[in-house]
Amino acid sequence: MQPLPPPKPPSALVLTAHGSSDPRSGAVTDAIADQIRRLRPSLDVRVAFCERTEPNLRDVLAGLDRPAVVTPLLLVSAYHARVDIPAIVAETGADVVQADTLGEDPRLIDALRERLIPVTAAHRSSRVGILVVAVGASDDAANARTASVATELAADGHWAAVRIAFATGPSASAGWGVGEGIATLRDRGARHVVVAPWFIAPGRITDRVAAVAGVAGATMAAPLAAHPLVTATVLDRFDRAATDRVAASLGSAR
Repeated sequence: MQPLPPPKPPSALVLTAHGSSDPRSGAVTDAIADQIRRLRPSLDVRVAFCERTEPNLRDVLAGLDRPAVVTPLLLVSAYHARVDIPAIVAETGADVVQADTLGEDPRLIDALRERLIPVTAAHRSSRVGILVVAVGASDDAANARTASVATELAADGHWAAVRIAFATGPSASAGWGVGEGIATLRDRGARHVVVAPWFIAPGRITDRVAAVAGVAGATMAAPLAAHPLVTATVLDRFDRAATDRVAASLGSAR
């Protein structure tokens, strides 16, 4: 009896973002996909969105002709990653596995540090407070994981104070909003406050955060966007999921 050939790793990466009516969001997703294509020319990279933007993930999966990894361009493991994407995958019956979200990867925190450099350089002689602003989740554990980004920045020892704030969700109306965060940092001795958006792309939410920051006299850094470290983190999630799929195939073949 001839042994079965070894399973082939997935040859397609479906980069799946939240989706937004703001075209800047889709442009960032496309830019990250282009970076991946340059780094992995043999990889079939496709872009998909969960809502509001085309092409929709459901349509992209329906058009697949090879094994793939759905790789979420999402920071938080919340509704889209846990419910929406798995439901679409199950509905289409596509030959795919789902990678983990990007989470609080150290590479992303390094990218956030780099985004802070141009807006904090002019204030190095004064006491600068950093307000990390993220999307709030209904899951307290998810919010706690996001808050670890502020903890990591605080460990640098460069800032007068560092705090987390949430732009949406229950936490935003429970004392953890952007305005409250800026006021708290000033109470802690910060002479200048810089908002560090823990967002991949700009959009309506980041615009609202910037407006609040401007009224309060704070400065806002740019989102992570198509930073090379974001792309590196996406590829790490793809590689892990692809490796796990091959290992599972080998195990089931024994």
